[in-house]
Amino acid sequence: MRPTQPAPLTELVAGMPIVFGGNRVTHVSEDLASAFRSGDRLVVVQDTGVLLHIPSEIWSVANHAVSAAVEAFAAMGRVTDDQISDFYEGFASNLETAESFEPIAEANARDVESSSKAGRSTTRLVLDDRMRAGMIDGLRGWAKTDSGRGQTLDTIDHQGWTVKTVRSGLGVVGFVFEGRPNVFADATGVLRSGNTVVFRIGSAALETAKAIMEHALAPALEDAGLPRGAASLVATPSRAAGWAMFSDARLSLAVARGSGPAVSQLGAVARQAGTAVSLHGTGGAWIIASETAETQLFRKAVLHSLDRKVCNTLNTCCIVTSRAEELIPIFLESLHEAGERRGATSKLHVTDSAKGLIPVDWFEEAQIVRSEGAVQEPRAELIAGNSLGLEWEWEESPEVTLTVVSSVDEAVAAFNSQSPKFAASLISEDETEHQEFFDNVDSPFVGNGFTRWVDGQYAFDQPELGLSNWQFGRLFGRGGVLSGDSAFTIRTRAHQTDPDLHR
Repeated sequence: MRPTQPAPLTELVAGMPIVFGGNRVTHVSEDLASAFRSGDRLVVVQDTGVLLHIPSEIWSVANHAVSAAVEAFAAMGRVTDDQISDFYEGFASNLETAESFEPIAEANARDVESSSKAGRSTTRLVLDDRMRAGMIDGLRGWAKTDSGRGQTLDTIDHQGWTVKTVRSGLGVVGFVFEGRPNVFADATGVLRSGNTVVFRIGSAALETAKAIMEHALAPALEDAGLPRGAASLVATPSRAAGWAMFSDARLSLAVARGSGPAVSQLGAVARQAGTAVSLHGTGGAWIIASETAETQLFRKAVLHSLDRKVCNTLNTCCIVTSRAEELIPIFLESLHEAGERRGATSKLHVTDSAKGLIPVDWFEEAQIVRSEGAVQEPRAELIAGNSLGLEWEWEESPEVTLTVVSSVDEAVAAFNSQSPKFAASLISEDETEHQEFFDNVDSPFVGNGFTRWVDGQYAFDQPELGLSNWQFGRLFGRGGVLSGDSAFTIRTRAHQTDPDLHR
């Protein structure tokens, strides 16, 4: 008996039960039921039961972009490494040339103006001279990097035949990332290893992205002889486009950058489709001051870890009890100075263990600069000891958590159980203690000073596509830095010389 073909979903009814997670039920809301049309898609997030509505027109846009990237990957085997280098050089030159960059700058100005009017932050959106230079340098860095594709990694000789393991392109890499124009250029790094890329950028930077595609990226692909779909933009502001992309099983790798909850949701969608994910959403670095911490090193490590809010910014500081009375005033001094440098008042969260060592005037109201503007609130507030991993997404006012611990071991235990397992730094003069710290802290990035070194470009002189934490498990075969040349697969090739070979 032939199985019946499942009927397509044509409508949703308010209150309709939807099973998720194997043994739980959620229900269709009235708003979702009224918005859903025949041809639309519904994605059920199995972890949470959230129902994601993808309108048919958004699905079509995402599907077209992924299809272009899939078709382009099929042609990448005929593209030479020199052609890929020519693409990067051409892309960089187009960004460098005033004539081609002018319409990009104009589009970026419109994006910035639109975000400002909407009351959104434009800190990372502005494509200024520094960001432009960084994009150009990064692209030229990829032009000079060895591709690695076709590289023989190992050879095993047998009687009458040989087996080789060979590095090869992974496939189509899907990116969803926040409205930062420089990440748009970084994402093309996966072409270096013979992959293709399809991406969606945050709506705040969409006009900038479309201008970069039209005036810099697409011409560089054409001039280098690469298939146009090698870098495809999902050109819609709809958030549903990201869900559509990541539910497409044709992706070989799904990469998401942005806010923690949004990234986690995208990762869940991709995993349900059977796609490997690399998530870069939750960050927040920790500094632990031990009994042997050198005072000035600690002061400077805190200060230089709070220059701006990114994933590797200091978020949580642990000071051992024996040094708390001495080091907390120094910590507060650095926190205050970090705020002054940004023209803002800093914000502190303290646990009960640290509260008694904080001057009372810190708990008075002050003007804290949030993304929505300046607000009046206590400069210091209490936080529960089991909330040390909460990441502060601050705008101008540096915001951190401070706690006092009995030992470095207690701080390591708190990091391992509460943090997203991202970056940890130990301030200590004891080398044995540093080795024990490295051996026991569950973090891909471990240092002994400021935390802002955690960056692919800064640390490895390579444009990064993202920095992974270990919140969802350790990474197989590589560290926490995802770079263009780390998106590859291994193929196995046999060469038989004895025609009588048999088993």
